[in-house]
Amino acid sequence: MEQRLQFDRDLLRRYDVSGPRYTSYPTAPQFHEGFDAQAYAAAARATNEADQPNPLSVYVHVPFCRNVCFYCACNKIVTANYSRAQEYLEHVFKEIELQAQLFGEHRRVEQLHLGGGTPNYLKIDDLGRLVSKLREQFTLDDTDNREFSIEIDPRDVELEDIGRLAELGFNRMSVGVQDFNEEVQHAVNRVQSAELCRSIIEEGRRHGFRSTNVDLIYGLPKQTVESFEQTLDEVIELRPERLAIYNYAHLPHLFKIQRQINEDELPGPEDKLTIFGRTIEKLTDAGYVFIGMDHFALPDDELAVAQKKGTLHRNFQGYSTRAECDLIALGSTSIGKIGNTYSQNLRDPEEYQQRIANGDLAVFRGYELNQDDLLRREVIIEVMCHSRLNFADIEARHGIDFNEYFADALERLQPLVEDGLMEMDDRHLQILPRGRLMLRHVAMAFDAYLEREANEGKRYSRVL
Repeated sequence: MEQRLQFDRDLLRRYDVSGPRYTSYPTAPQFHEGFDAQAYAAAARATNEADQPNPLSVYVHVPFCRNVCFYCACNKIVTANYSRAQEYLEHVFKEIELQAQLFGEHRRVEQLHLGGGTPNYLKIDDLGRLVSKLREQFTLDDTDNREFSIEIDPRDVELEDIGRLAELGFNRMSVGVQDFNEEVQHAVNRVQSAELCRSIIEEGRRHGFRSTNVDLIYGLPKQTVESFEQTLDEVIELRPERLAIYNYAHLPHLFKIQRQINEDELPGPEDKLTIFGRTIEKLTDAGYVFIGMDHFALPDDELAVAQKKGTLHRNFQGYSTRAECDLIALGSTSIGKIGNTYSQNLRDPEEYQQRIANGDLAVFRGYELNQDDLLRREVIIEVMCHSRLNFADIEARHGIDFNEYFADALERLQPLVEDGLMEMDDRHLQILPRGRLMLRHVAMAFDAYLEREANEGKRYSRVL
């Protein structure tokens, strides 16, 4: 497995287009309301009938935040009124009961992820109630094999709560840092010290958390090449097992809170490229390997190991080591994957709560994959996770002639071959180190829906 990465500024300029992140294929624009709660329930029950039903993964969306970050494009509710979260949580408890009725008791939950919003907006006792409810209705994995993770806002957690989270079974955390520079923090309304983040990460390790992810964002107001290098130095000193380095997309016409950002203070395109290049250089020098997209990991982290073994997967939470799990989505706007289907809950928390209060599942749209979708999804996941394709493997599993079936896609990839981003012959496709930042470009060539989405005015984030 090729895990090297090469930064080429000229090529990045030329290939800086918009495209999907491929946390699913087909992507969310293909979801439709014809796939409703009844269709979801039927699909869920059908997965129990397999000879060896898949283990389960559970995602819980907690949409609440105490403070708003000006760069944020997440689905969130900013409020100091904690009773709203308590009311929401009671409906999540009811949804857990409704979902549990669809799955056999023998199906163990190997993955649990709390995302947001700010999951630790919930008081530790309420987080305990949430885990207890899940444990009451599902069989949670208590072995060291489990992956139970929670996203943490350092500004909203007490150190003693980290030990409580470990007692509840959590063994992974993701800490939102974004930038340690004080001027940048004030410009985006997210002020937190490096020492605070350090204490949280160290406390997690002391209590047995075996993996920590740190999120950073480049392209924020008042950021400079020098200031972000300082942030990187401080983060590398913390030695998180994983890093996600996101490119800030300034879209104030879509996300009103971003209008609080002074556009004149944003770094220009060339500075952003320089920041990105220096980030790759510093992380590589520090021993991190490139996983894909904007993710890095230490060589002995499970993501890096899975990539090297060829077992890495990609889903709605990003890169994952558990391709075999069926994903149950709980809470407003959350997205799940059960069998060969995708589903999404109602986005508006009030509508979500009303649906649950009526005793119904909150699924309002989804998608059932056809054979072409399944084929293309496998190809795209292989590209996004492993930077290569063995045509014979795909042909054996799907009964096709790869070169004939994907003739148009292979023709679209020829410019990338000519630019030295990848190698391709009649039997293989291999993305080279200087092309690994263009994984989405390669995946886009195999996307059957992309041209139609463009004609319909669907907009995606920039690829780089």
